[in-house]
Amino acid sequence: MFRRNRRLAVISALAATAVILSACAGSPEPVVETSKGEPDLNATLSVGLVLEPSNLDIRHTSGAAIEQILIDNVYEGLVTRSQDNTIEPRLASDYEVSDDGLTYTFTLNPDLTFHSGTALTSADVAASYEAVRTDATLQGNAEFASVASIAAPDAATVVITLTEPNQNFLFTLTGPAGLVFQTGDTTDLQTAENGTGPFTLENWSKGSTITFARYDDYWGEPAKVAEVVFEYIPDFTAGVNAALDGSLDVLTAVDPNLAPQLEDSGDFVLTTGRTTDKATLAFNNAKAPLDDARVREALRLAIDHEGLIEAVGAGETLYGPIPELDPGYEDLADVAPYDPERAKELLAEAGQKDLELTLTIPSFYGTTVPQVLVSDFAKVGVTLEVDAVEFPTWLEDVYTNKDYELSFVLHVEPRDFGNFANPDYYFSYDNPEVQSLYAEALAETDEEASAELLAKAARLVSEDHAADWLYNGATITAVSPLVAGFPEDSINSRINLAGVTKTAE
Repeated sequence: MFRRNRRLAVISALAATAVILSACAGSPEPVVETSKGEPDLNATLSVGLVLEPSNLDIRHTSGAAIEQILIDNVYEGLVTRSQDNTIEPRLASDYEVSDDGLTYTFTLNPDLTFHSGTALTSADVAASYEAVRTDATLQGNAEFASVASIAAPDAATVVITLTEPNQNFLFTLTGPAGLVFQTGDTTDLQTAENGTGPFTLENWSKGSTITFARYDDYWGEPAKVAEVVFEYIPDFTAGVNAALDGSLDVLTAVDPNLAPQLEDSGDFVLTTGRTTDKATLAFNNAKAPLDDARVREALRLAIDHEGLIEAVGAGETLYGPIPELDPGYEDLADVAPYDPERAKELLAEAGQKDLELTLTIPSFYGTTVPQVLVSDFAKVGVTLEVDAVEFPTWLEDVYTNKDYELSFVLHVEPRDFGNFANPDYYFSYDNPEVQSLYAEALAETDEEASAELLAKAARLVSEDHAADWLYNGATITAVSPLVAGFPEDSINSRINLAGVTKTAE
C-alpha cells in the first residue's frame, strides 16, 4: 500500500461557466500576496463574481457557479484539490490505496462537526457516498459506477472498494460526489446548507449577493475574515465600475480589454491564473466534409492561434485536448502549426474548393472568436457563416442532435479527456485505439504510467485533428492591496477563502 499524509471540478456546467471566459481552489499557493498589514479578523471581504447559482443544492445541480463558492468553503469531502489540481486530504487526515487500486481506506480528522453542531462520523460519509452510488439524480452517480461497497468499520474509518481500478476515482471525490452530508438531515439544500466547512451561509439575496459568515466552531483553522459577500455582476463593465468605486475588494473574471482601467487606477493588483478551460473548436467528425481528416487539418493550420489569443486578451496556446493542469499534458504545437499555405494544399487534395461551413456558437460568447475564425478561414478560401444561438438551442441542436458542422464552446471541466474516448459524444470522434488507451490509463494504478498513456492518446487525438483547441483560458483577477492570500489559479471553478485576510483601511 502507499500512504498519503495530510499536507496543508457534465455539459450543463458549460452553461454555468461559459460566461467566465476570462475569469481558487483548495491550496494556499499560489496566492496573491498584497497586504502586509495586520489582518482584521472582523473584516468583511467583498468578491465580485459573474454568474450566480440558480440554487444551492450542490447534490442535484451541476455547474461551476455553485461549486466555485460552496466546495471547501461550506461543504467538504474526504479529499480536495489544490489550485494546480493535485489531490489533498481534507476531512480525512490521511488515506491509503491498496496496491491493486481497488481498496481506499480513509482516516477521519478528529472533532469534525456539521454546522448544525452534530458530530460527523464515518457513518455520515458512508451514507453520503452510498446515496451517490445508488441515486442516479445525484451529481457523480455515473463516476461511482465502479464502486462495489462503502463501509464504516469504526467511527473514524471509511473503506471504499471498487470493482476495477480507476485512476480518476480520488479526483471524483474532490467534486460534488465526494461531499459529506449529515445523515437524515432535512435541510432544504436549495436555499440553505448544513456543511462542515469554515463558512456558513448567512444570507442569499437572489439576483444580488450571497453572504457567508465564519463558522467559529470549525474543526480546522478558522477563517481569517468574519464575513464574505459575493456580489453577482454579470456585466463586465459594471464589475469594473464597482471595483473602482470601492464596492469590491476583489473582482474575478476581469475582461482583458477592461483590465488596464483597474491596473492604471493603482487600487488593485492584477493576477493572471491558470485554468483547465479549453476553448474548443469542435468538428463534427461524422459529417462531410469534416469526416475528412485533411479538411480538419487544413482548418487547424489556417488558424493563427497567437493572433487569436491576442484578440481575446488572455490565454495560452493549446494544441491538444489536455491542458497543463491535467495529467497527460504535452506541448503538441508541432502537430498543427500556423501554415495557411499548407492548409490550401490540403483543401485542394481533398477536392474542396470554395468550401462553405457554418459555425454554431452560443450567443453569450460574443463576437471576437468568430470574427478571427472568419478572417483566418477566408485567407485559405473557406467561407465561414456564424450562427449565434441561445444556449438551450445549442444544447438541443449541437450537443444532443449533433446537427452542426463546427461549434465553439469553452470546455471548463478538468480531466475531461474521456469525451474523446466516447464516440457518442457530440464530437462524433470514434478511434478504438484512443478508447483503448484511455481505458488502460484509468485502470493503471501508477499515476505516472497513467499520465503517459493519456499523453499518447491525446497526441493521437490531435494528430487525427478531432477538434482544434483555440487556447487554454486564463483567469484575470483584481485584488485590493488590503487583501492577502487570495487564490490565483482555477478560481473559475474553486475559490477557497479560508486563508484570505484583509487589513483595516
